[in-house]
Amino acid sequence: MLVEQESGTGVVGKHVYGNLYDCEPAVLSNLRLLKKVVQEASKVANMTLVELKGWKFGGEKGGVSVIALVVESHLALHTWPSYRYATLDIFTCGDKSDPIKAFDYLCEILKPKNISRYYADRSSASQQGENP
Repeated sequence: MLVEQESGTGVVGKHVYGNLYDCEPAVLSNLRLLKKVVQEASKVANMTLVELKGWKFGGEKGGVSVIALVVESHLALHTWPSYRYATLDIFTCGDKSDPIKAFDYLCEILKPKNISRYYADRSSASQQGENP
């Protein structure tokens, strides 16, 4: 999914992803809450929400998955409450949205004790190096 650029030519792609360790299991298993905070994260990051879906899975390794389709690309949150663990994957195209803001907002809500955050510049060649 591509979004028109205000400046330059090509595609500005920003991909932030990571692991959240030692989160509260009650939060990680709350589908309603997680859908709400993913929706709010899209607003915080200046993304345009198209559709929001969430699922709760049972079993020992069960958890919650929430996927937000945004005009700029997507946000994905997956949780494993029994391991106190969650993963985030946030990708945006365009220079108006900020996936780092969405990541940080979700971390504020999930309150992990440890975080591994990664950033990948997914821009086309003409835009490489112009992102944080």
